[in-house]
Amino acid sequence: MEWFNVGRIVNTHGIRGEVRVLSTTDFEEERFVVGNKLAAFKKDDKKPTWVTIESMRRHKNFILLTFEGMHNINLVEPFKEGMLKVTKDQMSDDLLAENEYFFHDIVGCSVVSEEGETIGAVVDILQTGANDVWVVKGAKKEHYIPYIEDIVKEIDVDEKKIVIHVMEGLL
Repeated sequence: MEWFNVGRIVNTHGIRGEVRVLSTTDFEEERFVVGNKLAAFKKDDKKPTWVTIESMRRHKNFILLTFEGMHNINLVEPFKEGMLKVTKDQMSDDLLAENEYFFHDIVGCSVVSEEGETIGAVVDILQTGANDVWVVKGAKKEHYIPYIEDIVKEIDVDEKKIVIHVMEGLL
């Protein structure tokens, strides 16, 4: 089964079973809604524990969650430093607007210039607030490609290929 990260459990919060989550999804409103089911992976564990969100609130830069039936710190402590994930079946393209993609669709794509020169492959995506920046690992170094219309000209997630316009100073 293919899993996709939506949050990292960084710590517990209080003694009533709340966990402090650092979100890794653009769709927090859908992923962390009360009643939603997530797969909770303990640190270094390959088998998930399915949990249902009972409550959600924001606290500073974190999301605080409680899970149904886990109202004690001792029950959620084992999940500390673990991950919250969803399956591909739980992901919906309806969440995406035009020219938006899931991170897993972009990471791994090869990046080429309009002239056909291979630049590298997308290995990570940085969220800057203004626009995403793709980390592209080339043969000799990493390049940082902003996801903006002036640069990214074509994305084919089926072929795992991205065509960019190389502006002066970009590489």
